[in-house]
Amino acid sequence: MSERTDFDGFDLYDPGYLADPESIWRPMRDRCPVAHSDSRGGAWLLSRHGDICAVALDPDTFSSRAGEVTGPVPAPGRELKIPPVSSDPPDHARDRRLLMPLFGKEAVAGLEPLTRRTARELVASIVTSDAVRAGHPVDAVAEYARVIPVVVTTKMLDLPAADEELFRQWTLRMLKDGAQDYAARAEAVRAIQSYFRARLHSSTPGEAGGVMGHLLRRRAEGEPLSDERIVGMCFLMLIAGIDTTWSALGSALWHLAAHPEHRRLLARRPELIPNAVEEFLRVYAPVTIGRVVTRDATIGGRTLRAGDRVVLPWAAANLDPAVHPASSEVRISAHRPRHLAFGLGIHRCLGAQLAQMELRVALEEWLTRIPEFVPASPEVRWSGGNTRGPESLPVRIPSSASAR
Repeated sequence: MSERTDFDGFDLYDPGYLADPESIWRPMRDRCPVAHSDSRGGAWLLSRHGDICAVALDPDTFSSRAGEVTGPVPAPGRELKIPPVSSDPPDHARDRRLLMPLFGKEAVAGLEPLTRRTARELVASIVTSDAVRAGHPVDAVAEYARVIPVVVTTKMLDLPAADEELFRQWTLRMLKDGAQDYAARAEAVRAIQSYFRARLHSSTPGEAGGVMGHLLRRRAEGEPLSDERIVGMCFLMLIAGIDTTWSALGSALWHLAAHPEHRRLLARRPELIPNAVEEFLRVYAPVTIGRVVTRDATIGGRTLRAGDRVVLPWAAANLDPAVHPASSEVRISAHRPRHLAFGLGIHRCLGAQLAQMELRVALEEWLTRIPEFVPASPEVRWSGGNTRGPESLPVRIPSSASAR
């Protein structure tokens, strides 16, 4: 390994890093753009836009077979298989092509009425709650941000609405608790896999709906789809569709609660909300993804060995002043910013349009009824690992909101 630097030995769960990762990335870019740590399974952390893009665009050298950013790097063949996210070429193109029809413009538009109805009902419930009437805080994450993606994903997968709380708990156990408690993660993985295996064995191509029904029909048409691939794809749709979106929405609501000028601007000019969504995604990009080195490589002057893990924080790329001047400043305008919140290259997020729609609708409905809200506490606890977002967001909402 290259000579040790002051930035080596980092901990992705250090409270300072969780609260303000840019305070770590900023000096890294100038002094040590690639840092190494042996903690939590070991990893190389990248901070520059150029290096992050280079790794993302080189799947031959940097495999997607294990995307976790903490924990032991699994041996080849022992990974959690969730195609196409965990697939490398040439399998990746085939896996991605199978799911693309589920995320097209028409499919996303078909989910917007449910998204809007859900958001509107949640907001109505919040503003008429006893807590708001009594002037008590309401947790905007628990009561709003963590609900909408679960409802939409459940519909997309054609799963029972009665199981929504189960999906929410599995997601928390796997991606929040499981990022540090590997036994909890393994337990959640087994539970989700068992759930989808049971549904697969009780489903037929003509009757099943959602993602599983789509895949079963493709198999009936001759597509060589194993049970493992079908279960893995359903697993991915459940987890990826929930946690990333609720984290992004929680971050957007946190920013608006803390920045009245932006909150009032969007309440007054809702036509700017789509652009604001992209700016929030740029600054608060929730996802950090892992890659596994397949052959020795040099990045940022450091030598990475085959089998090492590389950590790509998309937010670090978005905040690099070499690409975005005044990068950490949130600017809401008629300009729609470019960003890497959804990744880059062959693994750019399939569900980007769906997430953008959910975030847009959720903010539209919230600001229509709740144009004024403030943080109940200056302290925010952020989740870490693969996804960063507020774990809770207590806000105070004027009781007059119930009259809107």
